[in-house]
Amino acid sequence: MNNNRHSAFENIDWLTVLLYLLLVVFGWMSIYSAAYDETRPNMFDFSREYGKQAVWIGISLFLAVFTLYVEGDFFNKFAWAIYAFFIFLLILVLIIGKEVNGAKAWFGVGDFGIQPSEFSKIGTGLLLARYISTTRAKFKTWRTRLTAAGILALPAALILLQPDVGSLLTFVAFIFAMYRKGLSGNVLIIGLGAVVFGVLSIVSGASKIDYPFVGESSGVWVLVIIVVILSLIALAVIKYFVVPRNRKMLYWIVGIAATASSVFSLEVNYIVDNLLQDHHKSRIYVMLQLELTPELKKKDADYNSRMAKLTVGSGGLIGQGYLKGPMTQNNYVPEQWTDFIFSAVAEEWGFIGSLSVIILFVALIIRLINLAERQRSQFSRVYGYCVASILFLHLLINVGMVIGLAPIIGIPLPFFSYGGSSLMAFTILLFVMLRLDGERLTIFR
Repeated sequence: MNNNRHSAFENIDWLTVLLYLLLVVFGWMSIYSAAYDETRPNMFDFSREYGKQAVWIGISLFLAVFTLYVEGDFFNKFAWAIYAFFIFLLILVLIIGKEVNGAKAWFGVGDFGIQPSEFSKIGTGLLLARYISTTRAKFKTWRTRLTAAGILALPAALILLQPDVGSLLTFVAFIFAMYRKGLSGNVLIIGLGAVVFGVLSIVSGASKIDYPFVGESSGVWVLVIIVVILSLIALAVIKYFVVPRNRKMLYWIVGIAATASSVFSLEVNYIVDNLLQDHHKSRIYVMLQLELTPELKKKDADYNSRMAKLTVGSGGLIGQGYLKGPMTQNNYVPEQWTDFIFSAVAEEWGFIGSLSVIILFVALIIRLINLAERQRSQFSRVYGYCVASILFLHLLINVGMVIGLAPIIGIPLPFFSYGGSSLMAFTILLFVMLRLDGERLTIFR
């Protein structure tokens, strides 16, 4: 046991470390350009975002090395305690946290802030891996499904109370890890169906429409009527073309699906109209290219999206050059060093540079999947898939948000976006996996 720490450090996967360092350095350079102040050009000027990010990078590197010297068995045995600690922080931030951009999600420490929702992914990933790796956990049983769902639902519910929609959506990533360990593909199909119905509900319910025989009504009711009609057709087909012994089960499936679809459509429409804040609603409408109400138009809801796409387009094939992007240097995209950092990358480095960044991310994700697959430990394997899935979802939504294919929901680009919480959390997530991988030849859990 005394040699485990040394062997784990020596067996570290240096390719993963190299990809991590490349992304962090390139991210720091991008923050420097996006927040550049010619009167304060020093990259270590702590009054500017790039100087503060240098501090976070230093702390993250310390945490990376520290994590490698923690016994891997600690993360397995104390997964419940780590999870409970971050749940406590999520509760505490609702009580004493400071509000930023409409969300009470931060602990303020001077000019710095800590966002516990970013760190809660660590505890959730560890506990989910611990639970799934037990011999009793089989996704064919409802007990396992409900327990795993509960592990995800508790931090997600607390994040929803803040409210922080972006961080909330990232918990969807854990479903991919559960799918790899036996969760039915029907869950993914149902999830995709929910997305389709959700979009249709928003589009159809976005305005009052004068329908024949119905009159002026929200289009979502017409969507419900269509679901009912299709269900009746399906029931008729079952009655006349399916053998009697299979009819009862299919009747139940059609009935449940029709009811769930109708209720879900009405609920989505109600939530968008009555529960979402104006800035959330406007971002969804802009992404779906729906007509904005006069109240939402006053706030120029699509400004960020328009400026981000113009900035990306300004880069062309090879980019404007480092520190030479006119849109970036004139701050056309508000706070472009945070969630919109990819627009600065695209303008200065062009399509080739943007593609190179995406390739680096994809290489890191593929490498994590390879590390996960070579584990002898179920715990390490599931955790590896959790990390890869979180990185994938962040990359997909953030880049999609910048180029107009996803709503603006405030998800950082890992290792690039300015902020200590995101950088430290992703660093710990990654290096816990490297620590577990380093022990794969000497310890079997």
